[in-house]
Amino acid sequence: MAVTGPDFISLQVRDLERSAVFYEQCLGLNRSDAGPPHAVVFDTKPIAFAVRDVVAGVSLDAIAQPGQRMALWLHAPDAQDIHDALAAAGTKIVSAPVDGPFGRTFTFADPDGYQVTLHDRG
Repeated sequence: MAVTGPDFISLQVRDLERSAVFYEQCLGLNRSDAGPPHAVVFDTKPIAFAVRDVVAGVSLDAIAQPGQRMALWLHAPDAQDIHDALAAAGTKIVSAPVDGPFGRTFTFADPDGYQVTLHDRG
């Protein structure tokens, strides 16, 4: 037996609808019809991505930075355009765009403080 790779990624969030709208409006993700009522699943390929309500017993307010020590990278063919729109909307940019082995790359903080890196080379 062997694991074949990541299959699903979800982030626990304080306000499900606020986070879902952020990922829809700011990153252009589309909601999938799939998913339970406590989550919003997006139609992403090859790995499904979702935001979900906080699991019982977890307090995101008790954590200095949700997802610390974890790297979440998402691909976007227009990383610079998305950066510019996020910055103009007041989203915290953690690291400015740079060109590197993964193309144009930058990191932002989502509404819950998760640091997400976007890159444009697939």
